[in-house]
Amino acid sequence: MGSGRPLVSYVLPVFREEENIDLLHERLSAALETVDVDTELIFVNDGSTDDSLARLIALSERDERVVVVDLARNVGHQLAVTAGLDKADGDAVVIMDADLQDPPEVSVDLIREWQNGWDVVYAQRRTRQDGLFKRATAALFYRLLGTVSEIEIPRDTGDFRLIDRAVVEQLRQYGERSRFLRGMISDVGFRQKAVRFDRDARHAGETG
Repeated sequence: MGSGRPLVSYVLPVFREEENIDLLHERLSAALETVDVDTELIFVNDGSTDDSLARLIALSERDERVVVVDLARNVGHQLAVTAGLDKADGDAVVIMDADLQDPPEVSVDLIREWQNGWDVVYAQRRTRQDGLFKRATAALFYRLLGTVSEIEIPRDTGDFRLIDRAVVEQLRQYGERSRFLRGMISDVGFRQKAVRFDRDARHAGETG
């Protein structure tokens, strides 16, 4: 973009998020006005069967930062994120879901910590607006993961995080098709820091 500022890419997997896309873009654009970086917003349409793709294309026509990657079929969240990482040109990449449970405003905090010298800045849930079943299964997941995994993965984290370009390049060396990105990112090392946040309820639609 020629500004001399660092470029931060956002990778935003989308699966049937037609009701969330415009509000996500609005809130993210407002948040990004508070940080001194250039951005590209890579929306990966993961085989959505609703009006998501049309809304993304319309968004790209209004905002030159928006890049749309349209996958031919639904390949799942982790491979959709991988497709976005392969497309990203940024000095750092923010991975964030499009359902507004990952608050766009928190992503700016991740960027600021990266500017302070951290290579991986992951968003760690302080509270979550989920039902009892979802909270219970999440707790069980992390308990089982800690038992079977040799890699230490921080509790109460998802894929919402920022990773430096050097980390992106390391991830591109992995050949696995069945991917668990937060485990891979923990495995590659680098300097990592948590940013605590309160997770919102899904704004609209149903979880995939």
